[in-house]
Amino acid sequence: MSLIELNNITKIYPLGSQQVTAVAEVDLSIGAGEFTVLAGPSGSGKTTLLNLMGCLDQPTRGSVTIAGKSVGERSVRELADFRLHNIGFIFQSYNLIPVLTAAENAEFTLMLQGFAAPERRRRIAALFEELGIGGLEERRPNDLSGGQQQRVAVARAMAAEPSVILADEPTANLDSKTSEDLLRLMRRINAEKGTTFVFSSHDALVISLARRVVRLKDGRLEADERQDGKNSEVRIQESEENLNQGP
Repeated sequence: MSLIELNNITKIYPLGSQQVTAVAEVDLSIGAGEFTVLAGPSGSGKTTLLNLMGCLDQPTRGSVTIAGKSVGERSVRELADFRLHNIGFIFQSYNLIPVLTAAENAEFTLMLQGFAAPERRRRIAALFEELGIGGLEERRPNDLSGGQQQRVAVARAMAAEPSVILADEPTANLDSKTSEDLLRLMRRINAEKGTTFVFSSHDALVISLARRVVRLKDGRLEADERQDGKNSEVRIQESEENLNQGP
């Protein structure tokens, strides 16, 4: 079942007196439950494509459909409401609010959706335990490590149980072990809950653990590869064994 449909997408940005084509004539379908990475070097168009999927930007030409609903011709307010109820975001820089606690940051989307405080606390407590950050609810972002902040961002993205979670370079600011632990966790969530994940990344680790790799070059779709998952399952198993053994 297709969750995201991009049909003949082109995005052109003005740059002074010139124009820059960030994405050109891309057709792409993302199925429900996929674990997909948009791969390519800087300037390949992967972040632009992710922003178009997330309704953070509008295409110059072409159409975007998410969960059977066209996102074209919608007002700014309608798009904001659509994002709020359908899409979870994990940003490279975490985007946590410094004056809020970890729990308050994680429940922010639920608060915007109108969930009562007891239900917000229940969901966040369960997610924090699942993500391995239980007990850190009252800490503020500056008192957390990079890996802990990113897990708070994952909890925030997952809290409202969106159709899809979009992650822009989620391992860019993390060391290799923290990156692998986080990706292993996302793979488990994907497998157990069926949550759809789409990443933008040029990180070889992210690419190796994805089940599908969509490669971009100069704004165009260069390749669309499906991986059997055997290598990634081995990497995940090894990571779990190392965690269980401890230092």
